[in-house]
Amino acid sequence: MTSDLPDLPPGAEGDDSAPGGAERRSRLRQYQVQLLERMQAAQSEAVATGRELGVLIGARHYLLDLTQVGEIVPHHSVAAVPLTRDWYLGLANIRGNLTGIVDLARFQDEPALQPGAEARFVTFAPALGLPCALLVSRVLGLRKLADMTAAAAEPDGAPAGAHWRAETFTDSDGLAWQRLDLALLVADPRFLHVGR
Repeated sequence: MTSDLPDLPPGAEGDDSAPGGAERRSRLRQYQVQLLERMQAAQSEAVATGRELGVLIGARHYLLDLTQVGEIVPHHSVAAVPLTRDWYLGLANIRGNLTGIVDLARFQDEPALQPGAEARFVTFAPALGLPCALLVSRVLGLRKLADMTAAAAEPDGAPAGAHWRAETFTDSDGLAWQRLDLALLVADPRFLHVGR
């Protein structure tokens, strides 16, 4: 069988014996190291400046650690999954990946969200190892923890074992914000058990 494709130039397949092969591999490794360093610096800067993503879920204001958030996606159709809990809304196709969508308000025994025009899915960072997203009523932008006052360690009315939302802050307008730790949330056995 013959091919109409042109032959690759010498060394294009990564052959170290080809002229410049070792040099190319060295440059690629250097580029990968620089890219990794830049990504780590960006995450460290987000942590150092105390910037959090503010979201509205139902009537509550929440803060999400930027290092635990993947992306923000417009609300779109979700395929229901039979025999799951009412807070597990189903699966959505997000950039070609099936992602579980959770109504956190309903998970906390509050009224189910009625998504409006500003509703979004906030996906979990890949490092958390769970292809999941929260349905949020609205994304409120970045907030600085330095501009807020830490309040009670355990919010009033928090469900038993809800250690993933144990920090509360108050902003300059007197608004209460609960900080969610998505890493602790994905380790919560109740959150992982979506079946009825």
